[in-house]
Amino acid sequence: MEITKTLGEFIIEKQADYPDATGELSSIFSSIRLASKIVHREINKAGLADITGAVGNENIQGEQQQKLDVIANDKFKAALAARGVVCGLASEEEDCYVHFDDERSKHGKYVVLIDPLDGSSNIDVNVSVGTIFSVYRRLSPIGEPVTDADFLQPGDQQVAAGYVIYGSSTMLVYTTGNGVHGFTYDPSLGIFCLSHENMCYPENGTIYSVNEGNYVHFHDGVKQYIKYCQMEDAKTNRPYTSRYIGSLVSDFHRNLIKGGIFLYPASSLHPTGKLRLLYECNPMAFIAEQAGGVAISGVETRTLELEPEQLHQRVPFFVGSKNMVKKLERFLREFT
Repeated sequence: MEITKTLGEFIIEKQADYPDATGELSSIFSSIRLASKIVHREINKAGLADITGAVGNENIQGEQQQKLDVIANDKFKAALAARGVVCGLASEEEDCYVHFDDERSKHGKYVVLIDPLDGSSNIDVNVSVGTIFSVYRRLSPIGEPVTDADFLQPGDQQVAAGYVIYGSSTMLVYTTGNGVHGFTYDPSLGIFCLSHENMCYPENGTIYSVNEGNYVHFHDGVKQYIKYCQMEDAKTNRPYTSRYIGSLVSDFHRNLIKGGIFLYPASSLHPTGKLRLLYECNPMAFIAEQAGGVAISGVETRTLELEPEQLHQRVPFFVGSKNMVKKLERFLREFT
């Protein structure tokens, strides 16, 4: 692989865009970069080491924790704590947020929210998984312990967000509010290299990603949109292609590159939706909008404007190419 800019070089180059950060954002990304390398290594030896399958515990959402969920959570938490620039962390795998109370961390300006290993049940069958992260400026006074308010901020207050996808290659994709950039990991050198600068959604796409096994439980607007996707119409390149991996990072990444829409609606089984607002929807919505896409949680409900009420709050989520999401919104408005 021909080396262009590394992730570290690129972040330093862009530091001038954030004069108030004084290097902290670079340190946060360095922590995430380090932890993702370790998780990459663990995932790649998962079939050889005894780190596949469930731990036997349930997380706060009542889901079976996988062994790699715990490993990934520990690695990201340790990496972020070690730098002393993050004062607290909230994780999908933790019941409550964690405050880092050493002297340096107490003066940190930022909090991080993270899904350490999205789609972890796919590990056992060698399917792509990912990490999703989000960075906010703290609201509590510098030097004081973090509070609920630091984490329960609407998504439009994010300073940075990104994801790491562990697949045929490992990629880190992030935004700090000035476009979306992707870096591919070169394991022979141990560095992330700039491979996808200024990533953008195509305005139209031909892929829809939804768990159609739950079709009977969806509301009418979503059902009608799925039928629309399946109808034959040469002018709009329909029927669309159905692609669903079951890992938000993987489905999102494919649709970002090729053009498409991801749907995880509310249903009779999950009336408030299933994806987590703070760990999954907000960071992905921020990335999507920065890439020219659209992210909503209902009719005229921009995901990034939702006011969080709980740390592990769930919401419906629709994200993807601009024209596809706008078409879906018309069906939601008409049939819901």
